[in-house]
Amino acid sequence: MHTPITGKESTAPRKVLRPVSALCFALLTIVAAYQQSALADIARQPSTLTQTASPKDPTPAKAARASSSFRHADFKHDDVSQEARDTANWVVDSGDNHGMPFMIIDKKQARVLVFDAHGQLGGTSSVLLGLAIGDDSAPGIGHRKLSSIQPQERTTPAGRFVASLARNLKGEEILWIDYNNAIALHPVVTSNPKEHRTERLASSNLQDKRISYGCINVPANFYRSYISPAFKGTNGVVYVLPETRPNRDVFASYYGVE
Repeated sequence: MHTPITGKESTAPRKVLRPVSALCFALLTIVAAYQQSALADIARQPSTLTQTASPKDPTPAKAARASSSFRHADFKHDDVSQEARDTANWVVDSGDNHGMPFMIIDKKQARVLVFDAHGQLGGTSSVLLGLAIGDDSAPGIGHRKLSSIQPQERTTPAGRFVASLARNLKGEEILWIDYNNAIALHPVVTSNPKEHRTERLASSNLQDKRISYGCINVPANFYRSYISPAFKGTNGVVYVLPETRPNRDVFASYYGVE
């Protein structure tokens, strides 16, 4: 029987060091060295600004299919959405991950796919996402108080992010995805039983996956088995697929490969 689940974030007491930490249970201040390193890495990576092909030029998909040397990701016969498959193939063929492990968050399917640097799928899992459907973070949301954030602003932003492991003040490991907007991926938070987060992860109802203020929750075992090992000692790239517009409107030089 399906258990009714509410979309209310936990009201458990939090130790707040700065407004940005209120967005997630796991998001607390990280040492300045990490922030500087992450920002430097982002600066070295290609821009994620929208790029569209000229009407006179062949589409990226046609150009890729015409090339016999096109490289594909290895999905190990796993059944993934066409958008996730297209994105992973584009990443591998274009080298957009710059030799780093990468991860795809398929928001429409509420699913995460973890790949090594060569595009081999390591594991997949259900995820919990922001309460609201949307592909952009509200301006300045990372510095606002929790009480000021409206339900429609609780989104998981789409885009390409250079991510790195870090620890909060409790010593718990998290994966920072979008530091400025306080978006991280971390093991599922279970401190408020009324939220039924563990049940949400197991549910087949995609609406049950929407609960957080924007952070991405995964099963604890999956985090330990796949996320932490993949990003240990290295940065990686996280591609959060959009849910309100096409992939090629979010990712630069996107290849829509079948």
